Amino acid sequence: MKTSIPIMVTATLAVLLGYSTPKVVALPQSDYLGVTVAQAPSLKDTLIVPGERVGPVTRKTTRKDLAKIFGTSRLVDKTIPGAEGIGSYAATQINLNQGRSLLIVWSDNTRTKPLDVRNLGTAWKTPEGIGVGTSWSALRQKLGNFKLFGLGWDYGGTILLDSSKLSRYEGKLILRVSADTKAAERYPKNYQAVSGDSTFASTNRHWQPLGMKVSQVIVILNSN
Repeated sequence: MKTSIPIMVTATLAVLLGYSTPKVVALPQSDYLGVTVAQAPSLKDTLIVPGERVGPVTRKTTRKDLAKIFGTSRLVDKTIPGAEGIGSYAATQINLNQGRSLLIVWSDNTRTKPLDVRNLGTAWKTPEGIGVGTSWSALRQKLGNFKLFGLGWDYGGTILLDSSKLSRYEGKLILRVSADTKAAERYPKNYQAVSGDSTFASTNRHWQPLGMKVSQVIVILNSN
């Protein structure tokens, strides 16, 4: 049975999930002259605190702060098209090894107010241990029973946190899950049974053989 999706939910997701593949743009060197270049830290802190911080990146971190924390050589500035190619957002990629890379999306071109952090590597985890690569079974243990959008469309696999044990993260964290790349071929009936712009319960038996796991984590720091 098809379930209507609240307009506010889809509007928020359109902003947060609608970015296309980012492209690198050259910025004037003068924009960041005088910034202290530091050696990148070992970054042992890979904790995600939804709505507050991702490691050392907080709601008040600026682009200049990133240069001081990580070193300018590890930063790549980008422009990311908005949903359906409408508008664009300034972003800064932080290239770190061992699954620690991340992308900061800014509220405007001054790069002084981060909207969200995304493209997180596998090293980043919430206090509950949730991150990219978390298995379906582990997710079920941590979230309890929950609802999520069906596969195969723009918001496919997005978990509705307000229906889970982690409802306190609603509006602060977005989790998306994906099926194994060959799931649709191997289990077409199961795949189709949980596809489309409807919501499905995590208890639905058709999820089980699809090799579901967390594929995207977005940490919301500020509203635009």
